[in-house]
Amino acid sequence: MYCSLKTCSLEGLEGNLIDVEADLSNGLPKFIIVGLPDTAIKESIERVRSGIKNSGFEFPLKRITINLAPANLKKDGSQLDLAIAMAILGASEEVQDIDEDYIFLGELSLDGGINPITGALAMIISLREQGFRKFIVPEKNKIECSLIRDVEIYPADSLRGVVEHVNKEKPIERYIGQIEYKDDSYDLDFSDIKGQAFLKRSLEVSAAGKHNILLIGVPGSGKSMAAKRYATILPKLSFEESIEVTKIYSVAGLLKENNLMINPPFRSPHHTASSVSLIGGGRIPKPGEISLSHNGVLFLDELLEFPKSVLEVLRQPLEDKTINIARANASISYPANFILLAATNPCPCGYYGDPHHECTCSVSQIERYMSRASQPLLDRIDIHVKIDAVDYKHLAADEKSESSKDIAKRVAEAREIQKDRYKNLNINYNSDLRENQVNIYCRLDKECKKIMELAFNKYRFSARAYNKILKVSRTIADLSGNKEIEKENILEAIRYRSLDLKRLV
Repeated sequence: MYCSLKTCSLEGLEGNLIDVEADLSNGLPKFIIVGLPDTAIKESIERVRSGIKNSGFEFPLKRITINLAPANLKKDGSQLDLAIAMAILGASEEVQDIDEDYIFLGELSLDGGINPITGALAMIISLREQGFRKFIVPEKNKIECSLIRDVEIYPADSLRGVVEHVNKEKPIERYIGQIEYKDDSYDLDFSDIKGQAFLKRSLEVSAAGKHNILLIGVPGSGKSMAAKRYATILPKLSFEESIEVTKIYSVAGLLKENNLMINPPFRSPHHTASSVSLIGGGRIPKPGEISLSHNGVLFLDELLEFPKSVLEVLRQPLEDKTINIARANASISYPANFILLAATNPCPCGYYGDPHHECTCSVSQIERYMSRASQPLLDRIDIHVKIDAVDYKHLAADEKSESSKDIAKRVAEAREIQKDRYKNLNINYNSDLRENQVNIYCRLDKECKKIMELAFNKYRFSARAYNKILKVSRTIADLSGNKEIEKENILEAIRYRSLDLKRLV
């Protein structure tokens, strides 16, 4: 007695079609699963056995062989439980004529219920691209799965319900949900920040062109306060971006209420985080903080408190916008197109260069502290901003400064200008410009070239820093509504690069 049906196993964000074959033969009762199953799948033997019995079906006392094809592909995840149980019931003729177009996804509980799974949205998207349109999924994953409109979603809460649906005894109604937006409301606003006009302007430029930014200042200067409000000036994600982000969070098991995420993610790992937690890892690598920040912001507070080995793993994803994780069992790529927002003190005690406090650090201590961020990493950060402590007159002032809503409007307008300019290219923002495109879209007139030459010779910029300045000046011009980069734009962009961490000492 034989039955075959289909399910899915994830490899990164990509789902692989898995054929679940069940063979029942005479002999001593035995239940084996072959085809490179992981531990979670091997443990499904007991979940499937109990689930079938407690659903009111007879578990066959035969030699049961389950083959997961293709046999050379490592299978991962408990979402194969439902397919394995249905294949056994099909082979024992409890289920008749299973539609081969169905994809079965779900984890079984011992009482025959179907538990939610992680990565359901990624599986639906991957198999949809392979031409499959019918999915039986856990009831609690139905909202997430219904984000893809041109597939048929049949949510089930029990194994018996799935059997009755397949046997056409009690069909499950197709679920067509309304897209629900997980719109986090912010209780923070840029108007809360007293003074610090230069800081707020630099964050606006960063947000407008998706430029990485480093904030350097003494304790209490407002670095963390401003960083926590950074997300309030970012535009909502487009539908395509929302699907990308939601898919990543689905795979990571962090999707709250299964709703579509429309706000850019804001991740803020502690400085004790390991390199694996940043890039992702595990036997079958899961997304790390940099992938969870995709289309959003990765905020590293106290940047120089992170171990140097951890900071160095950021270099490749900052350049390539993806992270490649190689393990013995799999080699996986995750998207990592994020804005790096970093903040640090200028020395271990925090008061180097502060006219109001005495620094207790020696020169060698400061040099060692600064050396934790390598020059290649700093070169990948477009904007460097030194922040001074807030004056009393600003703190005591009653007037409210510009709100996040007003700044966000200018940021959105600048981003629309960029998207229109690059509509025929595979990029959306000024920060995405490649080296061979910088000279085309960031042209300078004679006066701007002269200014750039003087700054280049004075500050000894690297070639990468030179290109960063041109990209930032293009963003500043977009914020000002200038079609060409003007003198004021290039001067402001140079100001964001003239601070070198190595020259603070």
